[in-house]
Amino acid sequence: MGRKTRNILEREARPARDPFRFRRISVADKTRVAERFWRIRFSGTDLSDFDSPAFDNLVTLFFPDPKTGAPHLPEVTPAEVVWKDDARFYSREFTPLAFEGSGVMTLDVFSREGELDSDWAARALPGQELVAGAPGESSVLSDEGRFQLYVCDESALPAFRRRQSAVKAGDWHLFAGIDETAGRAYLGGLEDIDARWLGSAMLDADNLGMLIGALDKVSLPADDYLVWLAGEGETVALLSDYFTQRRGCDPACVHAVAYRRHRPLTAEPPLRRR
Repeated sequence: MGRKTRNILEREARPARDPFRFRRISVADKTRVAERFWRIRFSGTDLSDFDSPAFDNLVTLFFPDPKTGAPHLPEVTPAEVVWKDDARFYSREFTPLAFEGSGVMTLDVFSREGELDSDWAARALPGQELVAGAPGESSVLSDEGRFQLYVCDESALPAFRRRQSAVKAGDWHLFAGIDETAGRAYLGGLEDIDARWLGSAMLDADNLGMLIGALDKVSLPADDYLVWLAGEGETVALLSDYFTQRRGCDPACVHAVAYRRHRPLTAEPPLRRR
């Protein structure tokens, strides 16, 4: 049976469920950060009521089809978001690094060769328009757990960067799928966090052996803990199973967030899923 504690139940995650809707946004400016990220500020009147209460809130960007230039948008109903064919492969999830009530939102895009979001960010110019779906589903997690473990790749580092500001006395651990030089340059001060740098490939689903071996050596407390897993969808699912099934963690204390999918976002037409 999974571990469950009084403290965790008392600080149960609070769902953040603002209405999902399409928002037209345009590039205000962009800068290079830590030599591996594009920091892009978006603006638009559709962002005037945007909010991002959770540190891992998701915003979906819909990138234009490389051949037609049109975005692949899902159908939004009161009950669900319905994707047609493989349109999902032309979108990517991001966590806002910053947002302003004046209709400005900042996203950091990691440079990953051959992926549509990265290629788009490299070419993006002020005034260029995109469609965003926001906000996505998330939960406002307590920052008071004594033991907190974060395992994420580069796509989730902006969310962890937001979370850093909440570091309090306790036992915080980060396993980051990025090289140490770029990771420290991007995140800055990590004095109160035990950070381990894995490199990009070590958080791919096919290369989890070494990471699992390292996680096996992490002693989890019997109570008062949080495990946050974020990155590529298949990898996150495997790690979630590892913690809930192999390590016996309470599923309520293990939060998994998928920012991207295993299949690269390329300029070629997406393969049809079976």
